[in-house]
Amino acid sequence: MTDSPSRPSEEAVEAAILAVAGQPGAAKSVTPEDVARSVATGPDWQSLLPSVRRGALRLAQTGRLVIYRKGKPVDPAELRGVYRLGLPPAS
Repeated sequence: MTDSPSRPSEEAVEAAILAVAGQPGAAKSVTPEDVARSVATGPDWQSLLPSVRRGALRLAQTGRLVIYRKGKPVDPAELRGVYRLGLPPAS
C-alpha cells in the first residue's frame, strides 16, 4: 500500500486529496499543506508536497479536482506558484 513506512503511494496521496477536499464543513478549497499533513506519518510532511502537487495535477486533468490560484480555477498545465485545491462544483 505504501512505498515505505514514511512514504505513501501516489494512489494514497490522491485519495487523501479527495478526502480532505471533500470533508464535511471543508472550505471551498484546501491547501496542499493540509493534504500533506493528513498523510504524513511523521513530522516531515513538507517532503510530501511534491507528491501532493503531482496527484493534484493528475486529478485535475481527469476533472476530479479543481486547482485554484488567487481564488480562480486554473488550467493544470498553467499551474505556477501558490495554489489551493477543491472539488468540482456539483452539477
